[in-house]
Amino acid sequence: MEISASKFKEQCLSLLDHLGPDGIVVTKHGKAVALLTPINSGCAALIGSMKGKVQVSGDVFTTGSKWNAES
Repeated sequence: MEISASKFKEQCLSLLDHLGPDGIVVTKHGKAVALLTPINSGCAALIGSMKGKVQVSGDVFTTGSKWNAES
């Protein structure tokens, strides 16, 4: 959704009450100046989104190099 700054000012509280997950682009003179998004739409949706799509090969807890701590 896109809205002019003047309309946003008039309808701010109502827009905040009905803010969708994609947020609102606020414009001035036809140019985007701000993006208003819900605070909970950050990274939370990313958690678990790659489940079953990523395959780990080998041991991720080692560099594979052998070394002797006493030498």
